[in-house]
Amino acid sequence: MRYLIIGAGPAGVNAAEQLRRLDDGAAIRIVGDEAEAPYSRMAIPYLLMGNVDEQGTHLRDRSDHFASHRIDVSQGRVARVDPVAHQVILGDGEKLGYDRLLIATGSSPARPPIPGIDGDHVASCWTLADARAIQSRAASGSQVALIGAGFIGSIILEALARRGVALTVVEQGQRMVPRMMGPQAGGLLQRWCESKSVGVRTGVAVEAIDTEGVRLGDGSLVPADLVITATGVRPNVAFLDGSGVGIDQGVLIDRHFRTSVEDIYAAGDVAQGLDFCTGDYAVHAIQPTASDHGHLAAVNMSGRDAEYEGSVNMNVLDTLGLLSCSFGRWEGVDGGDQAELYAPDDFRYLSLQFQGDRLIGANAVGLFQHVGVLRGLIQCRAPLGIWKQRLMRDPTRLVEAYLSSTQVI
Repeated sequence: MRYLIIGAGPAGVNAAEQLRRLDDGAAIRIVGDEAEAPYSRMAIPYLLMGNVDEQGTHLRDRSDHFASHRIDVSQGRVARVDPVAHQVILGDGEKLGYDRLLIATGSSPARPPIPGIDGDHVASCWTLADARAIQSRAASGSQVALIGAGFIGSIILEALARRGVALTVVEQGQRMVPRMMGPQAGGLLQRWCESKSVGVRTGVAVEAIDTEGVRLGDGSLVPADLVITATGVRPNVAFLDGSGVGIDQGVLIDRHFRTSVEDIYAAGDVAQGLDFCTGDYAVHAIQPTASDHGHLAAVNMSGRDAEYEGSVNMNVLDTLGLLSCSFGRWEGVDGGDQAELYAPDDFRYLSLQFQGDRLIGANAVGLFQHVGVLRGLIQCRAPLGIWKQRLMRDPTRLVEAYLSSTQVI
């Protein structure tokens, strides 16, 4: 059996290793598009902070890890896929055959149509090459503008602030992390950042970037020696044009990670899979989901049966020492109930969303001890019974609710 994996991120690497465990005699090949050992993009902020070196971003410690598992890792840009011939064609014309193919190409930074965004002093923060460029320019005392205060932007914010730059964050939405938190939680994050000498501008669009900095829609200028864009990501699917593989927001997959084309599977940030909480299909571009996808996709590729229960939309942030998180349907649902704690002076916030007597979503700021319990209560779908009313009165009693609702008598 020939397994070919396009993409050397967490989904691709986990899939390759699982395939080797399940099929000792198979030929397994990973093709990545960067001249780097497989690494974690989520480790790049720690590289910028100096907490790890480049080796510390690698997904596997040993340089001979893949060779020792008889997994071939090579570099190449995939130009197209030919499902009829069971071939992947690289940009240089090389053709790679497969019996089963996994698309794990991840995503790339979105590039909004802003005049000046291609300037020499403008960068993304997505690859190790990007990180090297930022390290060379984001010296202590330099002026840096960060466009975007979503999940990715807020992770980068931490790294930049710790480098000692004069940082200003610009977010077009009305609050920080608008797709992760409501107004009160997002407002707390903004006040916290400002208290740590990070400038934050929300509710204003970027009109242009020039050599002086970032020009905003209200006519003001954010001076910047370096501009970093973090305006979201998009799945890497262009090479699938003409392949017949179904694409919506990402590559459409069923609960066994199969695409619409026989012998082609997809996993990770590129895949539009089942959402555990909504029952819809969505792209959840987070590393834990990518790792889970890769593992289970490999099980199905090997001919075994593993039905996916879906991923929980979740985000956990550490923003200059203030922890925050969102899980599931944090915005709530029609006809649902909400319990809320808001202590702005202490930078603490907790919102619980219920449907019937089940917890379906949550936001939390400054309450890190509840992160694991929140996820557990949502994923186990346990009826809360009388504990729903107790949580409505005091939403901090989550541990008691979890233990009571999940105990087997």
